[in-house]
Amino acid sequence: MTPSDRRQFIQDRLEQAGTCSYEELAAAIRVSTMTIRRDLEEMVKQGSVIRTVGGVQRAHAPSYLYETAVHSRLGQQRDAKRAIARRALELIGDRATIFLDGSTTCLELARLIAQGKKGLTIVTNSVLACMELGQNSDISVTGLGGHYDANSLCYVGPQAEDAAKTLFVDLAFVSTKGFLPAKGTFESSLPNFRIKQIIARQCVELVLLVDHSKFGQRALSKVLETAQIHTVVTDSQTRRADLAQLEKAGCKVHVAAGPKPAVKRTAHAA
Repeated sequence: MTPSDRRQFIQDRLEQAGTCSYEELAAAIRVSTMTIRRDLEEMVKQGSVIRTVGGVQRAHAPSYLYETAVHSRLGQQRDAKRAIARRALELIGDRATIFLDGSTTCLELARLIAQGKKGLTIVTNSVLACMELGQNSDISVTGLGGHYDANSLCYVGPQAEDAAKTLFVDLAFVSTKGFLPAKGTFESSLPNFRIKQIIARQCVELVLLVDHSKFGQRALSKVLETAQIHTVVTDSQTRRADLAQLEKAGCKVHVAAGPKPAVKRTAHAA
């Protein structure tokens, strides 16, 4: 296969999958990863692909398919995320081992855990979660080291993935960029979702924390099958049809209570 043929193959593969790792492309074309990297260098110069940590994604995809920086997501659906975190906290028993991903919903859960839980062992690749959890000396925190991704504020890449493969937890809490109950979860960040896939295979129970705005959305890459998800915690604005579909698929579903409505005060005549 000529360099031109390889690059066309890569472009066609990305049109279908959205994103690929160096190893996946090398195995499909039957060349070395160094050859793939050289091809991708040329494709990056041409503007046809965008490099990610450990792989590549197609350029010029619709904006909603791209991963957004964690800072820009901190304020989105904050009330729903806090309600979901409070409900998720109730699922955590004494002395449990837990994984938290780098999502903003899991960050809300980390803050609640830090405020009063004891005896937990927590694994995370999120720098922000480590900082929150580190304020509680009564819990043990293990960070997955690796390449620092400034966009997600997480450690990712082969080192973090290898570390994740050695760990087994009771509960894994993850969130997602998009969720189709009939299909599964979707993400845009290749290095982050590989860790989720590893943890999903090794945890006793996988808990998806997902607010109503994520339902019906998809991103560049499929990450988890709905069948891999044991429990879903969502907020009160999620459609009943989506809740029913999850229950039909065998998921335990917990709907977090919404914020209490403001009490209207009636003015009385003197």
